[in-house]
Amino acid sequence: MRRVTQQPAVSFLSTVSQCEYLPDRLWQLRFELVPHLQPADYLQRLQQGWRRFGYAMFRPDCPSCRMCQSLRVPVATFRPTASQRRAWKRNQGAVTVRVGVPSLSPDRLDLWARFHRHGHETKGWPADAGGDPGLLLENPFRTEEWTYYVDDRLIAVAYVDVLPDALSAIYCYYDPTERARSLGTFNILSLLATARQRELSYVYLGYYVAGCRSSEYKRRFGPNEVLRPDGTWAAFTGHRRGG
Repeated sequence: MRRVTQQPAVSFLSTVSQCEYLPDRLWQLRFELVPHLQPADYLQRLQQGWRRFGYAMFRPDCPSCRMCQSLRVPVATFRPTASQRRAWKRNQGAVTVRVGVPSLSPDRLDLWARFHRHGHETKGWPADAGGDPGLLLENPFRTEEWTYYVDDRLIAVAYVDVLPDALSAIYCYYDPTERARSLGTFNILSLLATARQRELSYVYLGYYVAGCRSSEYKRRFGPNEVLRPDGTWAAFTGHRRGG
Protein backbone atom coordinates (compact mmCIF):
# COMPACT_ATOMS: atom_id res chain seq x y z
CA MET A 1 0.00 0.00 0.00
CA ARG A 2 1.35 3.42 -0.92
CA ARG A 3 2.08 5.55 2.13
CA VAL A 4 0.39 8.95 2.09
CA THR A 5 2.58 11.79 3.34
CA GLN A 6 0.92 14.13 5.81
CA GLN A 7 0.15 17.46 4.17
CA PRO A 8 1.10 20.70 5.91
CA ALA A 9 -1.64 22.35 7.91
CA VAL A 10 -0.32 25.83 7.09
CA SER A 11 2.20 27.12 4.54
CA PHE A 12 3.34 30.74 4.35
CA LEU A 13 6.20 33.15 3.59
CA SER A 14 7.68 35.46 6.19
CA THR A 15 8.05 39.13 5.45
CA VAL A 16 11.31 40.31 3.88
CA SER A 17 13.60 41.59 6.65
CA GLN A 18 17.22 42.02 7.65
CA CYS A 19 19.09 38.74 7.46
CA GLU A 20 20.18 37.35 10.84
CA TYR A 21 23.14 35.56 9.22
CA LEU A 22 24.42 38.39 6.98
CA PRO A 23 23.08 41.74 8.26
CA ASP A 24 23.90 43.56 5.01
CA ARG A 25 21.40 41.35 3.14
CA LEU A 26 17.68 40.66 3.21
CA TRP A 27 16.09 37.31 3.93
CA GLN A 28 12.73 35.62 3.65
CA LEU A 29 11.75 32.19 4.97
CA ARG A 30 9.13 29.75 3.75
CA PHE A 31 7.36 27.93 6.58
CA GLU A 32 5.22 24.81 6.73
CA LEU A 33 3.46 23.78 9.95
CA VAL A 34 3.17 19.99 10.03
CA PRO A 35 1.87 18.77 13.41
CA HIS A 36 1.97 15.08 12.42
CA LEU A 37 5.38 15.03 10.73
CA GLN A 38 7.05 11.60 10.76
CA PRO A 39 10.82 10.91 10.83
CA ALA A 40 10.92 9.37 7.34
CA ASP A 41 9.04 12.33 5.87
CA TYR A 42 11.31 14.81 7.62
CA LEU A 43 14.42 13.03 6.36
CA GLN A 44 13.11 13.47 2.84
CA ARG A 45 12.54 17.17 3.47
CA LEU A 46 16.02 17.55 4.99
CA GLN A 47 17.41 16.14 1.76
CA GLN A 48 15.54 18.94 -0.03
CA GLY A 49 17.00 21.70 2.15
CA TRP A 50 14.34 22.10 4.83
CA ARG A 51 14.95 22.35 8.57
CA ARG A 52 12.56 22.30 11.50
CA PHE A 53 12.07 23.98 14.86
CA GLY A 54 9.25 22.48 16.88
CA TYR A 55 6.33 21.78 14.58
CA ALA A 56 7.46 24.34 11.98
CA MET A 57 9.60 23.41 8.99
CA PHE A 58 11.40 26.20 7.18
CA ARG A 59 13.90 26.97 4.45
CA PRO A 60 15.32 30.17 2.96
CA ASP A 61 13.31 31.66 0.09
CA CYS A 62 15.18 34.93 -0.21
CA PRO A 63 14.51 37.39 -3.04
CA SER A 64 18.11 37.84 -4.21
CA CYS A 65 20.49 35.71 -2.11
CA ARG A 66 21.43 32.02 -2.13
CA MET A 67 24.17 32.03 0.51
CA CYS A 68 22.47 29.50 2.82
CA GLN A 69 23.63 25.99 1.96
CA SER A 70 22.36 22.84 3.66
CA LEU A 71 25.39 20.89 4.86
CA ARG A 72 25.72 17.24 5.88
CA VAL A 73 28.65 15.01 6.82
CA PRO A 74 28.85 11.45 5.44
CA VAL A 75 29.69 9.37 8.50
CA ALA A 76 31.75 6.71 6.70
CA THR A 77 34.24 9.15 5.20
CA PHE A 78 34.51 11.73 8.00
CA ARG A 79 38.08 12.43 9.10
CA PRO A 80 38.69 14.80 12.02
CA THR A 81 41.23 17.59 11.75
CA ALA A 82 44.11 17.88 14.20
CA SER A 83 42.24 20.49 16.29
CA GLN A 84 39.13 18.30 16.35
CA ARG A 85 41.18 15.36 17.56
CA ARG A 86 42.57 17.58 20.33
CA ALA A 87 39.05 18.67 21.34
CA TRP A 88 37.96 15.03 21.48
CA LYS A 89 40.94 14.02 23.59
CA ARG A 90 40.49 17.03 25.90
CA ASN A 91 36.91 16.04 26.76
CA GLN A 92 36.96 12.26 26.61
CA GLY A 93 36.93 10.91 30.14
CA ALA A 94 36.41 14.36 31.64
CA VAL A 95 32.93 15.08 30.24
CA THR A 96 29.99 12.73 30.71
CA VAL A 97 27.33 12.61 27.99
CA ARG A 98 23.77 11.64 28.94
CA VAL A 99 21.09 11.04 26.31
CA GLY A 100 17.48 11.46 27.38
CA VAL A 101 14.17 13.22 26.81
CA PRO A 102 14.12 17.04 26.43
CA SER A 103 13.23 18.82 29.65
CA LEU A 104 13.63 22.12 31.47
CA SER A 105 15.30 22.71 34.82
CA PRO A 106 16.87 25.67 36.66
CA ASP A 107 20.39 24.74 35.55
CA ARG A 108 19.28 24.45 31.90
CA LEU A 109 17.53 27.82 31.99
CA ASP A 110 20.55 29.47 33.60
CA LEU A 111 22.88 27.96 31.00
CA TRP A 112 20.58 29.05 28.17
CA ALA A 113 20.50 32.64 29.44
CA ARG A 114 24.27 32.89 29.92
CA PHE A 115 25.00 31.37 26.50
CA HIS A 116 22.77 33.83 24.65
CA ARG A 117 23.91 36.80 26.70
CA HIS A 118 27.50 35.93 25.75
CA GLY A 119 26.51 35.69 22.07
CA HIS A 120 24.88 39.11 22.26
CA GLU A 121 27.91 40.70 23.91
CA THR A 122 30.65 39.09 21.78
CA LYS A 123 29.05 38.21 18.43
CA GLY A 124 26.40 40.86 18.02
CA TRP A 125 23.44 38.49 18.31
CA PRO A 126 20.09 40.26 18.83
CA ALA A 127 19.31 40.73 22.50
CA ASP A 128 16.26 38.48 22.14
CA ALA A 129 18.02 35.82 20.03
CA GLY A 130 17.52 33.12 22.64
CA GLY A 131 13.76 33.03 22.36
CA ASP A 132 11.83 30.53 24.44
CA PRO A 133 13.76 27.33 25.30
CA GLY A 134 10.45 25.63 26.05
CA LEU A 135 9.83 25.42 22.29
CA LEU A 136 12.59 22.83 22.05
CA LEU A 137 10.47 20.48 24.14
CA GLU A 138 7.60 20.43 21.62
CA ASN A 139 8.37 18.01 18.79
CA PRO A 140 6.28 15.94 16.37
CA PHE A 141 8.42 12.82 16.83
CA ARG A 142 11.25 11.44 18.97
CA THR A 143 13.91 14.01 19.76
CA GLU A 144 16.91 13.33 21.98
CA GLU A 145 18.41 15.72 24.50
CA TRP A 146 22.15 15.28 24.94
CA THR A 147 23.45 16.80 28.17
CA TYR A 148 27.14 17.22 28.97
CA TYR A 149 28.45 17.22 32.53
CA VAL A 150 31.73 17.73 34.36
CA ASP A 151 31.10 15.81 37.56
CA ASP A 152 27.51 16.90 38.34
CA ARG A 153 27.76 20.35 36.73
CA LEU A 154 25.83 20.88 33.51
CA ILE A 155 28.03 22.52 30.87
CA ALA A 156 26.17 21.92 27.57
CA VAL A 157 22.82 20.83 26.15
CA ALA A 158 22.11 19.68 22.59
CA TYR A 159 18.94 18.59 20.80
CA VAL A 160 19.10 15.92 18.13
CA ASP A 161 16.55 14.45 15.72
CA VAL A 162 16.83 10.69 15.27
CA LEU A 163 15.90 9.76 11.69
CA PRO A 164 15.90 6.50 9.69
CA ASP A 165 19.39 6.99 8.23
CA ALA A 166 20.71 10.12 9.91
CA LEU A 167 21.06 12.30 12.96
CA SER A 168 20.11 15.95 12.58
CA ALA A 169 21.58 18.55 14.91
CA ILE A 170 18.87 20.98 16.02
CA TYR A 171 20.55 23.27 18.54
CA CYS A 172 23.37 23.31 21.07
CA TYR A 173 24.13 25.75 23.89
CA TYR A 174 26.92 25.64 26.43
CA ASP A 175 28.68 27.35 29.31
CA PRO A 176 30.67 30.35 27.93
CA THR A 177 33.25 29.92 30.70
CA GLU A 178 34.08 26.48 29.27
CA ARG A 179 35.07 27.78 25.83
CA ALA A 180 38.49 26.13 26.08
CA ARG A 181 36.78 22.76 25.85
CA SER A 182 35.39 23.52 22.35
CA LEU A 183 32.06 22.05 23.42
CA GLY A 184 30.33 22.79 20.11
CA THR A 185 33.01 20.79 18.32
CA PHE A 186 32.86 18.02 20.90
CA ASN A 187 29.08 17.81 20.48
CA ILE A 188 29.33 17.30 16.70
CA LEU A 189 32.14 14.78 17.11
CA SER A 190 29.91 12.92 19.57
CA LEU A 191 27.06 12.95 17.05
CA LEU A 192 29.34 11.54 14.36
CA ALA A 193 30.68 8.84 16.68
CA THR A 194 27.14 7.83 17.72
CA ALA A 195 25.88 7.85 14.13
CA ARG A 196 28.71 5.48 13.24
CA GLN A 197 27.78 3.18 16.15
CA ARG A 198 24.13 3.21 15.05
CA GLU A 199 25.17 2.53 11.44
CA LEU A 200 23.63 5.75 10.13
CA SER A 201 24.87 7.39 6.94
CA TYR A 202 24.77 11.14 7.67
CA VAL A 203 24.83 13.86 10.28
CA TYR A 204 22.99 17.00 9.13
CA LEU A 205 24.36 20.27 10.52
CA GLY A 206 21.86 22.80 9.18
CA TYR A 207 22.82 25.77 7.03
CA TYR A 208 26.35 26.85 6.26
CA VAL A 209 26.55 30.57 5.39
CA ALA A 210 29.89 31.84 4.15
CA GLY A 211 30.79 35.00 6.04
CA CYS A 212 28.54 34.22 9.00
CA ARG A 213 30.73 33.77 12.07
CA SER A 214 28.19 31.56 13.82
CA SER A 215 28.09 28.99 10.99
CA GLU A 216 31.68 28.94 9.74
CA TYR A 217 32.62 26.02 12.02
CA LYS A 218 30.37 23.62 10.08
CA ARG A 219 32.62 23.43 7.04
CA ARG A 220 35.48 22.12 9.18
CA PHE A 221 33.75 18.75 9.63
CA GLY A 222 34.57 16.87 6.51
CA PRO A 223 34.68 15.67 3.93
CA ASN A 224 31.18 17.09 3.72
CA GLU A 225 28.46 17.81 1.19
CA VAL A 226 26.19 20.75 0.39
CA LEU A 227 22.87 20.89 -1.39
CA ARG A 228 23.23 22.55 -4.78
CA PRO A 229 20.57 24.79 -6.36
CA ASP A 230 19.62 21.98 -8.76
CA GLY A 231 18.58 19.80 -5.81
CA THR A 232 21.55 17.43 -5.81
CA TRP A 233 24.15 16.96 -3.08
CA ALA A 234 27.81 17.45 -3.96
CA ALA A 235 31.19 17.52 -2.26
CA PHE A 236 31.80 20.94 -0.72
CA THR A 237 34.86 22.60 -2.21
CA GLY A 238 34.87 25.09 0.68
CA HIS A 239 35.91 22.39 3.19
CA ARG A 240 39.20 23.28 4.86
CA ARG A 241 41.48 20.59 6.22
CA GLY A 242 43.64 22.94 8.24
CA GLY A 243 43.73 23.12 12.04
